[in-house]
Amino acid sequence: MNVSQHSSFQPEIGEVAYLKVVAVNDTGAFLDWGRPKDLLLPYSEQRARPPAGKRVMVMIFEDDQGRPAASMRLDDFIVDRAEGLAAGDKVCLVIGERTDLGVKAVVDHRFWGLLYHADLPRPLRRGERLEGYVRQVREDGRLDLSLTPSGAAKQQLAAQRVMDALEAHQGFLALSDKSPADVIKAQLGVSKSAFKQAIGKLYKQRKVVIEKDGIRLVKASDD
Repeated sequence: MNVSQHSSFQPEIGEVAYLKVVAVNDTGAFLDWGRPKDLLLPYSEQRARPPAGKRVMVMIFEDDQGRPAASMRLDDFIVDRAEGLAAGDKVCLVIGERTDLGVKAVVDHRFWGLLYHADLPRPLRRGERLEGYVRQVREDGRLDLSLTPSGAAKQQLAAQRVMDALEAHQGFLALSDKSPADVIKAQLGVSKSAFKQAIGKLYKQRKVVIEKDGIRLVKASDD
């Protein structure tokens, strides 16, 4: 789920965020982080000198006096070798810089990971926050990422999308295995093959019935 960066967005201490510089003085730069008091980016935590109006990617941390502050030195906080994650895990991503292979992203505000160019369904913006999945944990602990789940997780996601759409449309969805793939993708955000697998699974679970013009939700009282 994409989270736009605007004045009401309020990142927390321990999170990476893409924030706008609103003022610069002898102490450092000050960032809008959605609170009445702007966030200090001290000169000692800057990799360059950002002017007012520029956005910078920072880690929000507590300084030695327990006050919130920002740092552009992300590698002091984010590591390449991930721990506690496995293929298929859902994670929070903050999009970073482009590389020859793909786009770097901060995973769960703790690790670096990579989204490969070939796997991206659309261009990604620096600082964009969205959900992703661990595609692979490499032998060196580095993370390959995906924006879509794989295998059983993908089927489960498709089934949940179908159920949510049925609930939102009074229990009936005018989609079938004959519907065009682009129509299914537009309505549910999943591929036609994933949709067909989800429908088969839901039918076997007696959660839907397949009708001539679409699929219908089976209510508890219908059993």
